[in-house]
Amino acid sequence: MNEVARAALVGVRSTAEDQFLERLKRGEAAAFEQLVAERTGDIYGLLFRLTSDSEEARDLTQETFLRAYQAIGKFRGDADLKTWLYRIAINQARNRWRWWRRRKRDATISLDAPIGETEQTVAMHLEDTRAADPEQEALAREREGQLRDALQSLRSAYREAVILRDVEGFTYEEIAETLQLNIGTVKSRLARGRLELRRKLEGSF
Repeated sequence: MNEVARAALVGVRSTAEDQFLERLKRGEAAAFEQLVAERTGDIYGLLFRLTSDSEEARDLTQETFLRAYQAIGKFRGDADLKTWLYRIAINQARNRWRWWRRRKRDATISLDAPIGETEQTVAMHLEDTRAADPEQEALAREREGQLRDALQSLRSAYREAVILRDVEGFTYEEIAETLQLNIGTVKSRLARGRLELRRKLEGSF
């Protein structure tokens, strides 16, 4: 009986999602406003982790939804709507990164990427090292700088995979869909990113 109830709920949810998507594709302002309200936090969080710049993340979030609004009519529903939005956001971040690189601006990386092959993120590690003691706080700030330098030097391809997997909690399949890669490449980038970060931090902690 429980299985029947769960199946019914899934069917209702799927129908509601399809109806919502159709409203979006018809260009209903209320539907798009709902999408923005529901997904802004997720998209902003992703972009902040990719850029480590709140103002940049806000600008890119707005650009992401603008692009989504322009392209929603062509969305076929092959991928999950969230995955589709994340793909647009990452593409916007990549475009902005290329734009800044041409102007030789250094980029910064979020502290929410994992250290080595563990599931512990950089931010979690820093929290463990911080204390009320001024000397320990100074040490924590020094370590934070080392971590930022290590993360900054990672290739963007590795950083994207690491953030989507270890921060956003995406499955390998969702990452593959978002980045338009095969699962083997996703796993390879994730492993290499973690390994590279661990190598850069050897002897620092």
